[in-house]
Amino acid sequence: MADYTALLNPISGGGRAAASWAPVARRLREAGAAVRVERTRSREHAVELAAAAAADGSTVVAVGGDGLVRDAACGVVAAGGALAVVPAGRGNDLARTLGIPDDPGALAELLLTTPPRAIDVLEVNGVIVPGNVYAGIDAVATAMINSSRWIPGPLLYRLAPVRAVLSWRPVRYTLTVDGRTRTMRGQTVVVGNSGAYGHGLRIVPPARLDDGLLDVLVVGDGPLRKIVSFMREAKAGTHLRRPEVGHETGREITLSADRPVPLCADGDQIGTLPATVRLLPAALRVIAPEPPAQPST
Repeated sequence: MADYTALLNPISGGGRAAASWAPVARRLREAGAAVRVERTRSREHAVELAAAAAADGSTVVAVGGDGLVRDAACGVVAAGGALAVVPAGRGNDLARTLGIPDDPGALAELLLTTPPRAIDVLEVNGVIVPGNVYAGIDAVATAMINSSRWIPGPLLYRLAPVRAVLSWRPVRYTLTVDGRTRTMRGQTVVVGNSGAYGHGLRIVPPARLDDGLLDVLVVGDGPLRKIVSFMREAKAGTHLRRPEVGHETGREITLSADRPVPLCADGDQIGTLPATVRLLPAALRVIAPEPPAQPST
């Protein structure tokens, strides 16, 4: 018999996690599945709940946003289990990248009929990250987003970077990718696995969840006044053509800075630089549609 343990973040999406999960759970129970619900109290609690459920053979369902998915993935990877996602947060960028449907009926059908597939994850300072790790002006914007939950998500994700610009000055980063070291003055560094963040921005368009590589995007010391046009281009993925933007791939990156800089992972600050980010290939089993075939080169 299919067995599911739903982790609900009470504050995800303004408190809509329970409402998002109820119709999915009803359909699963109607199909004869065993369904349990656990409400998370903290990041550590979510990791513990996910690890325990996965160790018992239950499919862990993260009902929330990217932060809860990250925390659930930490526990699931440690226990060697399987993860499913019901998008109920503000950004839901990983769910969008995975092609997870919003419709409850389609979600239940996906959970009941689709075998897990393996995706890569990032590991930074002991934290498992399915999406992206980033440091710089976008990390400052993340702090603003998390302190302004009363503003509607789509608007907030566009306003926060502009507000962050007002207090920001460029950083001198030291970046080592697979043993190659360089120093540069810049605005932000993104280590991408999914490549998507900020409520739909394809910040690292070449990134793929299952290609065995991490993608490093560096935004150099360009004019901050152009942040609005940068974000517009990021929605279409054309920002890689900008002269201040660089991109490379690797499997391990060490990043430091000449002053304290916040380090974020999938929507939350997890520390400050320096940090080492490693790729763990095919480390997470997730219930999601198969990705579309990539064009041959």
